[in-house]
Amino acid sequence: MNDFLQLADLASQRLGGRVIDANDDFFAPKENLLKESKPIFIEGKYTTRGKWMDGWETRRRRTPGHDWCIIRLGLPGIIRGIVVDTSFFTGNYPERFSLEGCDLGAQHAYKSEKKKLASPKSSWTRIFPETQLKGDSQNLFPVANKDRFTHLRLRIYPDGGVARLRVHGEAVPDGKRISRAEIDLAAVENGGRVVLSSDQFYGAPRNLLMPYAAKNMGDGWETKRRRGPGHDWVVLKLGVPGTIQRIEVNTAHYKGNFPDSCSLEVCNAKNATVDATTIDSLSWCELLQKTKLKPNHRHVFNEFSTKNVATHARFHIYPDGGVSRLRLFGRAEIAANPAAALERFNRLPNKKAVKHLLDCCGSTEWARKMAEQRPFSTPAALFEAATSIWSALPREDCLEAFRHHPAIGATRANAKQSATATHWSANEQSTAQTAPREVLAALLAENNAYAQKFGYVFLICATGKTSEEILQALRQRISNSPESELQIAAGEQSKITRLRLEKLLAP
Repeated sequence: MNDFLQLADLASQRLGGRVIDANDDFFAPKENLLKESKPIFIEGKYTTRGKWMDGWETRRRRTPGHDWCIIRLGLPGIIRGIVVDTSFFTGNYPERFSLEGCDLGAQHAYKSEKKKLASPKSSWTRIFPETQLKGDSQNLFPVANKDRFTHLRLRIYPDGGVARLRVHGEAVPDGKRISRAEIDLAAVENGGRVVLSSDQFYGAPRNLLMPYAAKNMGDGWETKRRRGPGHDWVVLKLGVPGTIQRIEVNTAHYKGNFPDSCSLEVCNAKNATVDATTIDSLSWCELLQKTKLKPNHRHVFNEFSTKNVATHARFHIYPDGGVSRLRLFGRAEIAANPAAALERFNRLPNKKAVKHLLDCCGSTEWARKMAEQRPFSTPAALFEAATSIWSALPREDCLEAFRHHPAIGATRANAKQSATATHWSANEQSTAQTAPREVLAALLAENNAYAQKFGYVFLICATGKTSEEILQALRQRISNSPESELQIAAGEQSKITRLRLEKLLAP
């Protein structure tokens, strides 16, 4: 239940987390919620407003309603669990809390975040309904929601104090930030996380992946003194698959307790489960052979015999000791990884998923049903569902999708299309649009006649077809009955949808 505590605190101040708004913090400031230190209690300490408390505390509510605050996560991502810490709040803790989240997208949107978050258009997702809290306790709650969030709204009922809020999860960066430039593939901000470790007696292994420099020995990964045979190790899941080109092992602050040596292996396990039962059966490849380490030193290694794409890394230290940071710099393999794009699509909030799907097919009902069927295990499952849902839709939904397409040969975009769909339509019709003027004029005239007869634009999967081929097909199909032509047009829409879904999975 509490495995989520091994994951990074996405709301941590050191990772950029901020409390940006609250309706009340009369007794204790809202900023205390995300303080890195554990809460404390100082007997006899008072302020001009009352007892000093190390947390967020609102005044006693004398009117209906409840109190709230809004938090910006330092690292947007998927939340696996939260800790609502009410330490030292005994007669003044909230009876209940609830939690909501939303995704504002890229970082540049934060310039107007308060306005955006207050807008009725903001899509808040319920993570927890009203849930009981215990006073003077660390209240732990696992989270099953798979959406990506950038902001949270914590509500307390009706009022009171919360010492700390910890939000443990996996970072999911904006896809545009992950490029082919060299990045730290294992960094927590790029989605890297710890899968397993042999020991974490003095320091959590997740510290290895933090972006900031370690402040002391307590801010790294340190194991207990080993008294028997063997050595310590940690298994990491890279944020994005990639080719590691440089390794940095930093033993900063570890002087009498640094490891004697280290090594590193990698494997590509994108289609396998990595856990305690499978770890030794994976095809590990040695990237860094056993190498001596120095105390309080940043070691850089960049001469490797393999260039394999890795999804996981296993870092060994011999026999035990402490390492403050581990960096695995390399180039991400994004374009050739539709499975990763599918995983990101599966994680999208429902509203955003529907928006992307409407770029592929303009039927609202089709997009809604596709979004509801997530998560899709493979691209093939996505394509199969697309065809199955589309084939079962009634005529009205087909016509809605047809209305999202511009007439072939038309010079103006369809106002119903998004910018993405307009761009895709232009690419699909690029060959036809380069036709001689008289052919384009014939296409437009025949399109008008077709629309008058059937009530919608002529639809054909135009990718790779010449304008003459399209014109010939148009002239042949205009003689069809309305029933048979609707079936043909629906089949062409299915082909177009498939091509666009493939583009959706090719970031």
